[in-house]
Amino acid sequence: MKDPKALLGVLRDAIGLGVTALSGAGDDAVLSVEQASIRRALEVLKAQGFNVLVDLTCVDYLGYGKDERPAPPSHPYLPQRWASPPKPPHRFKLVYRLLDLDAASGLERGRITVALWVFDERGGPSVRDLWPNADWLEREVWDLFGIGFTGRGDLRRILLYPEFVGHPLRKDYPIDRRQPLIGPKEAPRPEEGGDLRPAP
Repeated sequence: MKDPKALLGVLRDAIGLGVTALSGAGDDAVLSVEQASIRRALEVLKAQGFNVLVDLTCVDYLGYGKDERPAPPSHPYLPQRWASPPKPPHRFKLVYRLLDLDAASGLERGRITVALWVFDERGGPSVRDLWPNADWLEREVWDLFGIGFTGRGDLRRILLYPEFVGHPLRKDYPIDRRQPLIGPKEAPRPEEGGDLRPAP
């Protein structure tokens, strides 16, 4: 298993204070990185052996840390009200889960999570060239959260149909919103010479 504190040192040597924090331990460690430094941080981690992008997702913190919540009635020992966690600096956070996999044995040598707050809907830079599976993961984040990735084309829906309006995993997406019913379109099949791969 790779030591997260050693990885923090390597990243600090490479990008300085662009790495803001390390929380957790072992395979549950999370490195927090500034948006401007995320591309370089991921390049360094790839060079350190993290050859698999396990997941890339987004978290919407809208309303987080907004007010006090009443205590559940089934807990008489808790105070009647307690404060929510502090308000986060931005609404959206991107989360990358990386794995160092030994190709010869198939055994895991380490895991790390990298997280960054995004300032706006442009999100972070694309990492398709580092991990090709990021192509679909980035499209999924854009499809469901509306967070884009710079330095790439072909950012189109992957789970929802093209006529869908909005991004349904945002917390401000109306729960009762109606979408147009669109029938399936005839798409060329691979055996008929159609290319179903994403555009470069």
